[in-house]
Amino acid sequence: MTYANPSALVSTGWLADHLDAPDVRTVDASWYLPAMNRDAKAEYANAHIPGAVYFDIDEIADTESPYPHTLPSPEKFSSRVRKLGLGDGNRIVVYDGAGIFSAPRVWWMFRRFGHGDVAVLDGGFPKWLKEGRPTEALPPMPQKRHFTPRVDHTMARDLLRMRKIVAEDRRQIADARSFDRFTGEAKEPRPGLPSGHIPGSLSLPFQKLQDTDSGTMLPADALRAAFQDAGIDLAQPVVATCGSGVSACTLALGLHLLGHRDVAVYDGSWSEWAAQPDAPIATGP
Repeated sequence: MTYANPSALVSTGWLADHLDAPDVRTVDASWYLPAMNRDAKAEYANAHIPGAVYFDIDEIADTESPYPHTLPSPEKFSSRVRKLGLGDGNRIVVYDGAGIFSAPRVWWMFRRFGHGDVAVLDGGFPKWLKEGRPTEALPPMPQKRHFTPRVDHTMARDLLRMRKIVAEDRRQIADARSFDRFTGEAKEPRPGLPSGHIPGSLSLPFQKLQDTDSGTMLPADALRAAFQDAGIDLAQPVVATCGSGVSACTLALGLHLLGHRDVAVYDGSWSEWAAQPDAPIATGP
């Protein structure tokens, strides 16, 4: 079995061969949880793939929202990526310093705003470094490029829609967080949030979609099996969720690779849901 949408991933070899292609743009989308004790901006300044611009998901966001890295308006997204030299006619390749962690979030954002020619670097920066490929420290000087936003409203869910989904039990919810956070046994990394999961959710930690040795996405057969083993019916709609809408996008990437057409990400995810005093919370497996 092969991927239904193989263009959503590119190999390190492909990117190395196309770094100087006039239509290819590379994006460092590294972002880390506080517990990871890493500074994404400092790491980018120290070394990044040649020509890569840095995409800050906390800044290219709705900074008025009380929740982390919420989707920005189409106008803000367009303005920010235009300044990064990313726009119409570009083949955009996104990577991150953890392997495949935050890059799918930016892949999903570009698709949400209508730019379909975007891919995730399979294995990310760790694989690139392991193979001894070139890096640079100097930031690029991108030329502004026009970006036309075309919002795909089917790709995201908000709190109101999630309440309705839970109340009517109409749609599968896949939770990308670790299993102990899902069950409520582990504390949430964000202070003040209760532990547990959205009622009716199925647990599928995003790491289960990746090869543990190479950090690349699983082959199609194994990817399909990972979703099925989690109890997800691939013939039915899926909403992916996580802590704050980042790792949920890895589930969305996996489903897209398999050709799933009805998948959305709950943007606010657990950070928003668990902050609602009247939102139901489930615990246990």
